Amino acid sequence: MIPIFFASSKLANPGNMFSLSRFLGTVLLSVSALTSLSIKLIFIMNSADLKKIQAPLKEKYRENPASALITLRAKGKVGEGVSCKVDTARALIEAGLHPATGGEGILACSGDLLLEALVACAGVTLSAVATAIGIEITDATLAAEGDLDFRGTLGVSKEVPVGFASIRLYIRIESSATEEQMKSLMKLTERYCVVYQTLTRGVPVEIFYPGN
Repeated sequence: MIPIFFASSKLANPGNMFSLSRFLGTVLLSVSALTSLSIKLIFIMNSADLKKIQAPLKEKYRENPASALITLRAKGKVGEGVSCKVDTARALIEAGLHPATGGEGILACSGDLLLEALVACAGVTLSAVATAIGIEITDATLAAEGDLDFRGTLGVSKEVPVGFASIRLYIRIESSATEEQMKSLMKLTERYCVVYQTLTRGVPVEIFYPGN
């Protein structure tokens, strides 16, 4: 289970680390619906090339474990109607390795996409809840941060878990709503945000390999 912290205070330069990277295999993501995703893999890098790129990174992380700790970020802004604009910059996303694992920073990082999904879902849910309970939002911005130790995913240390250790979601809201209305808005946003609830519940994920 990943701890996710909601905060409604003013954002302090959360930044937008929408990292893009080179890849072991290109992943083309085409979103056709909120719950539908088509993925196409195009492998253009062999094992030797990958080892050559990652070897110095692994050595660096062994010698300096702190250098493997990197915070990924994503941010968005509630739009008109029930919507949230997330800084992805494209409708078709090409995902690959993060620079900390050998990428060059030209393809989308899946870790960033996860944070962006959280930001988008929370923003849309916030907007929908506000609309449903009659709260007028003048402005709202969201930002997510996630802490990763890349020694885990690179197999540098078996003691380091693979994946995010913690995630923080910041929501800044400008509204003339009362304190009680704001409490209800935040409570309901947390309750009905699909991505937030999925991450915090730690739902089981099954992997299938049809035909193998």
